[in-house]
Amino acid sequence: MSAPPPASLRLPPETLGATAGPCEQTIDARWLMAYAGALGETDARYFDTIAASGPAAHPLFSVCYEWPVAVALRDRAIGEAISPFSVHATHDVVVHRPPRAGDRLSTTARIVEVRPVKAGSLVIGRYDTVDAAGAPVTTTHYGSIYRGVACATQAETSAENSSTAPAQPGRDAPGGVWGEPKGPPNWTIQVPISAHLAHVYTECARIWNPIHTDIAVARAAGLPGLILHGTATLALAVSQVVTRELGGDPGLVRRVAARFTGMVPMPSFVTVRGYESQTGHVDFDAIDAAGRVVLGRGVVKR
Repeated sequence: MSAPPPASLRLPPETLGATAGPCEQTIDARWLMAYAGALGETDARYFDTIAASGPAAHPLFSVCYEWPVAVALRDRAIGEAISPFSVHATHDVVVHRPPRAGDRLSTTARIVEVRPVKAGSLVIGRYDTVDAAGAPVTTTHYGSIYRGVACATQAETSAENSSTAPAQPGRDAPGGVWGEPKGPPNWTIQVPISAHLAHVYTECARIWNPIHTDIAVARAAGLPGLILHGTATLALAVSQVVTRELGGDPGLVRRVAARFTGMVPMPSFVTVRGYESQTGHVDFDAIDAAGRVVLGRGVVKR
């Protein structure tokens, strides 16, 4: 990891409520297919340009069009001095309807929660994406922990209320949706991580973060080597859930959430584990070669 920040480093008081966007982007078939190809998908639905709606979107495709707004929000709300101490902690995306080729999508972002945690400060950004008619497409809550960085206040502050903020993985939620999996897994599958998967993923997703692809940057951050994007690890795990629990149909997914609890080096492998669900959703997690959990409290809802 990178060197610890100075003890006096704090999140700016104006972090909560900071906004970015709107950012407009056109989704084309090439982008949808490239993202699926980077994940090693083989289902024909991801590459069908004859279908009326075009190629199917992977359930995690929203990370692609959210990325430019995420960078803008980080630059505006956090600043260059603090940004290097961030790690992706939680991800929670609601798919109102899958994005399609030809969509002109507009994404806006806002910091909706800032609170102290043991490791530093948790900052949650909300990303709202709508189509050209203003109808919602995806809503994502993206949690980042700024390691060793203090909040402007030691009390939790939120710009959302309970009616507008989905429950975050690892926190209390009605019905315990985001709880730990119960009992042994119903199935496990080992997923190989190639030495250059991050390079393929970064180009196909159009997410450029050099810590995943530039060994000099990774070592400057204190890492022994390159690590895979957290969203790539999550997408690979979700692919296994879709294949085994949803008949291979990504269009059935309406929500995905998980906690990031470890790094995935390259080359390596992760083992995705699916658990019995009692409430209409599928619980999953993923462990590394040493048996450490790298994705925890995962859930896919249809």
